[in-house]
Amino acid sequence: MVCQETVKDLALIANKVRVEVIEICHNVGPERKAHPGPALSIVDILVALYFHVMKVDPAQPRWAERDRFILSKGHACPALYAVLAEKGYFPKELLTGLRHIGSMLQGHPDMTKTPGIDMTTGSLGHGLSAGLGMALAARIDGKDHRIFVLLGDGEMQEGLVWEAAMFAGNSNMGNVTAVIDCNGLQSTGSTPAKMNAESIAGRWRSFGWDATLIDGHDMEEIVGSFDCGIRSSSAPRVIVAKTVKGKGVSFMENNNEWHQRSLSRTEYLQALTELASERGKAP
Repeated sequence: MVCQETVKDLALIANKVRVEVIEICHNVGPERKAHPGPALSIVDILVALYFHVMKVDPAQPRWAERDRFILSKGHACPALYAVLAEKGYFPKELLTGLRHIGSMLQGHPDMTKTPGIDMTTGSLGHGLSAGLGMALAARIDGKDHRIFVLLGDGEMQEGLVWEAAMFAGNSNMGNVTAVIDCNGLQSTGSTPAKMNAESIAGRWRSFGWDATLIDGHDMEEIVGSFDCGIRSSSAPRVIVAKTVKGKGVSFMENNNEWHQRSLSRTEYLQALTELASERGKAP
């Protein structure tokens, strides 16, 4: 049973992070573009990970005993940057620098520039393989930290994802958890009909993974799914999260025009108004 006070606290943090994502994607400026839609769909998952699940220390971003997180769908990095700033890895004032020359916040995560980034990503499909390498290294070194990898549903059309899934399922990689952001959309439109959440879960099970389907915006469900994963099973685990692209902002939800855009002043103010309204409805 998940503590309701924990759920409430995490939901409030998620709302703050969504506001910060909107700020980031507005401040990027009209001459540049961010990815607000893909970022907003993963906010609740990231907040649960960094504020409840993972063993991390913002004061020591390279702490050897920390859990590792890889954002395989690296274009959604405004959400990750906002969560890292909220957690205290770097000052929030730096969030306005996304994609600006000289900024440590690149358009895709860069582990050499940004505190808290465990793996440089951008070319889709590579995150899980990198995570499995980290997990295998931890096993060899006798370490007990865990590896979490977040992928997009469209990204799973990359063959490398399934090569990694097969390896993990055959290698007892129980220290790995994959999370699928299943929002039904990719940069060019809808994901294929056969890539729905139920089908995705079945495919991962066939590769030897424990698979769970959740509502990726229900904080109690999210936290419960991660908490249930802290166990002795040797099988890797995948959480298939049904999400809404652009979650929290009405004109962005399920609207693929917001896969990659910046916000005008009018859109920015409307988004902030809607998120302020949602804050009052938090559980």
